[in-house]
Amino acid sequence: MHGLIKEYNLNGQFRWISSQTNRARNGELYRYVADTRGAFVQPALYEAFGLTVVEAMTCGLPTFATCHGGPAEIIEHGEDPSYWKTFADGGLKRIYERYTWDIYSTRLMTLAGVYGFWKYVSKLERLETRRYLEMFYILKFRDLVSKYEFKTVPRASDDPH
Repeated sequence: MHGLIKEYNLNGQFRWISSQTNRARNGELYRYVADTRGAFVQPALYEAFGLTVVEAMTCGLPTFATCHGGPAEIIEHGEDPSYWKTFADGGLKRIYERYTWDIYSTRLMTLAGVYGFWKYVSKLERLETRRYLEMFYILKFRDLVSKYEFKTVPRASDDPH
């Protein structure tokens, strides 16, 4: 490697990244390198599977690796995966057109208003609420109320509305 660095005057043009065991940090490193328009080079002469190659390519890094072992089956020589950028750009455009917080919150407020109006007009949940309160009355407050003049409490089924 050092001979190649001298031959092609690459001193200071790349960084060695030591082995990482934290998968979250790996993803961040790959994204950082991709965002700074870097590339990933797998310097091993033979790699059995090439998980780092798959991880780097998943993060969008241009990837160079050995033609022996797993990477030879993963990387197709001469194939430019930049056509995926058109899919990614289309997907991002669709997300920004349909799924932003502004769009979502506006829709949520509209639906909440419709639900609130419908609940008021149709007396939705009133019977259930009265049954719930009646349950509390029977379980907790009936004995307390019986000490006073009030002997009956309207039942949920007696709803005048």
